[in-house]
Amino acid sequence: MKNGNEQFKKTLRSLITIILVLAETAVFAYAWLNEYNNYIVLPFVQKGNWFFYAVYILFSMIFLHSFDGLKYGVYRKTNIIIAQSLAALATAFVIYLQIVLLAARFVTVVPLLLMVAADVIIISLLSSLSEFVLRKLFPAKKALIVWDLYSPEPFLDKISTRKDKFVINEIVNVSIGIEELEKLIKNSESVMIYDVHSEIRNKIIKICFENDVRAYATTKISDILTRGAECVHLFDTPLLLYRNIGLTFAQRFLKRTMDIVVSLIMLIITSPFLLISAIAIKLYDGGPVFFRQARGTLGGKIFYIHKFRSMIVDAEKDGAPRPAEEADPRITPVGKVLRASRLDELPQLIDILVGNMSLVGPRPERIEHIQQYTEEIPEFQYRLKVRGGLTGYAQLYGKYNTTPYDKIQLDLMYIQNYSFFLDIKLILMTIKIMFIKESTEGFTKEKSKKINEKSKKK
Repeated sequence: MKNGNEQFKKTLRSLITIILVLAETAVFAYAWLNEYNNYIVLPFVQKGNWFFYAVYILFSMIFLHSFDGLKYGVYRKTNIIIAQSLAALATAFVIYLQIVLLAARFVTVVPLLLMVAADVIIISLLSSLSEFVLRKLFPAKKALIVWDLYSPEPFLDKISTRKDKFVINEIVNVSIGIEELEKLIKNSESVMIYDVHSEIRNKIIKICFENDVRAYATTKISDILTRGAECVHLFDTPLLLYRNIGLTFAQRFLKRTMDIVVSLIMLIITSPFLLISAIAIKLYDGGPVFFRQARGTLGGKIFYIHKFRSMIVDAEKDGAPRPAEEADPRITPVGKVLRASRLDELPQLIDILVGNMSLVGPRPERIEHIQQYTEEIPEFQYRLKVRGGLTGYAQLYGKYNTTPYDKIQLDLMYIQNYSFFLDIKLILMTIKIMFIKESTEGFTKEKSKKINEKSKKK
């Protein structure tokens, strides 16, 4: 029964995707037949038109996957709408370039812009309808929370933000014994395993597997390293090969080439924003435009990162590092806009161009934070196997207030699964994340105070 429900959900998601793509393709077909086909040197007929529709569908699917726009029921409606709208815009841009080549001249973009506007309306309606249907057919699952030594309170706070997905039914400690746990698991819709030691966790996962109960487990660093291991079949006993060498020479060369080309193009494109931001900062309080700070990168190398200053002058005049808080009084009105839009990060394109940073990679941390976090979590230094980046897993899927342990896991996921195409996807995802407010969420005052007290003790 549970497997049947899952299969039905997947089928429903596929159906929604088909409806979306067909609707957008129909809008494109109208624009193509009534406008753009007349511009090209040799107008298409029948098979040629169908071929161009297929090209549109191909690029549409590529961008929908790149922006994670098809995860109905996983992401919130707003996230889906933003992702699909960006995918529609990106597809229209690529199609326009093809039309220009076929027409051998620049043509009007108005029909394509109207097409994108129509797509956004379709996306909004379909996303709202799909969310309503999925919530009705697949209500939030009653979750059993299983924990071990560490209190699950921080984890429960996160779960409470997704009441559309989970309803906490019961919270138990592994000390009740595996037999009692098995009874509870058999009567649960889903199980959340929070920071449980591997021996007991493995038993719980097997029980869930045997009883078709969906299981979620928080990861350990060893889990992340295992995900990046390579399966080797030297004999009839399967082996996992852990290379643990960072990136290969070919990967580093390709990555550096992309860094140079993209950062140079982006500096040219964003130069108006750079100029406007610099003027706004200077006019507000007359202080320095840029904020420079020592950070650590590949192999422990220290460099000075550049950002637009978003806080008051001498925000840390006492010498103690203080992470950004929610509604932090040190952030200027101009800084709030720059942070919310991520424009404060643009000067780092210069750091990328000169080779101190990469477009994609672990966020370069402050030197004192590296020292502090490495003392608390020795594995934190694993992030230094690659050059620090402007964007990456931790920047996209984390927040300003993401814990160091979660950051290292996100960064290791990137390092262990690196590919050129993963970099491209993460760069595209960065565009989407700029429209999502939650990603800029800061530390609470209590959390910031604790971090500040720790740093003063060092």
